[in-house]
Amino acid sequence: MRLGLGYMQAKALSFVAGTTTAYLLNRRWTFTAAGSRKKFASVLLLYGLTFVLQVGLFSLLYPRLVEAGLGAPLASFVNGAQIVGFVIAQGTATAVNFVVQRRWIFADAA
Repeated sequence: MRLGLGYMQAKALSFVAGTTTAYLLNRRWTFTAAGSRKKFASVLLLYGLTFVLQVGLFSLLYPRLVEAGLGAPLASFVNGAQIVGFVIAQGTATAVNFVVQRRWIFADAA
């Protein structure tokens, strides 16, 4: 924001920076694989899709968790439904992200 960017531009820049960092770290240490533009583009697409998966799953779970009685506040800024929904949605997106990277994007890794 200090660079004069709006929220959407700052969010887009942070997404690209975070995804680039994840790609470089995963390529080098997690999967020990050769890099390429195609792999980087695949990781960008995958992170975009798993973001949609995470948000979508949370959006589906949250109201049902509130209905199930988990909506009581745990702190002034969060409730049980938020925590449970986030953990399930983020865990699912993270698992999908890892499996896709391991099985298809970095399949050539040793």
